[in-house]
Amino acid sequence: MPRRALDNPIVTAVLGLLLEQSSHPHQMLSELRERSANHAAVIHRGTLYNTVAALAEAGWVASQGRQRSGNRPERTVYALTQAGRDELVRRLDAQIRDPRREFSHFLGAVTYLGALGPAGAEEALTERARRLRRRTAADGERLAEALVAGVPRLHVIEADYALSLARAETAWIDSVIEDIRSGALTWPDAAATDPDSLRPESSSP
Repeated sequence: MPRRALDNPIVTAVLGLLLEQSSHPHQMLSELRERSANHAAVIHRGTLYNTVAALAEAGWVASQGRQRSGNRPERTVYALTQAGRDELVRRLDAQIRDPRREFSHFLGAVTYLGALGPAGAEEALTERARRLRRRTAADGERLAEALVAGVPRLHVIEADYALSLARAETAWIDSVIEDIRSGALTWPDAAATDPDSLRPESSSP
């Protein structure tokens, strides 16, 4: 199994799941997709099975036998080994300490915000802020309900963090929208953002 399989970001998530309880890959996949929209978008069945195989080869997880549920096929159940626990702790410690600059689709788009022009940028940012407010309101309600129900905050700390990030992003977007409206955020001359200006001039016959 290629070493690069152990560099996959989902390795930490899989080791974390197995810290909670032994599981088979199909169950891991369902759990990861349920817990995170980011995982749901990037994790495929083949990727997860390859990752688990790499973890087993590295000695970080070990087979605990096969399990059958109803008429479903037998599935191999894996448990975290002591080496896997040590690796999980090492990775968590490193990832929490190091504030890496992580790329996002939004960051990539904001880099070229000027191409939309003032009106287009304001409209797009306003729509994003509206959607973020709707999402954070729903996420905030779910988090509050969990805490009221007695779920320890440590068990939902990732949801708390994600909610804080979304709220901070919304506040930043609001400030940019206000700067566009007030003229504090300026655009270059119209020719620089006019799509027609980017077309090559036709040569005279």
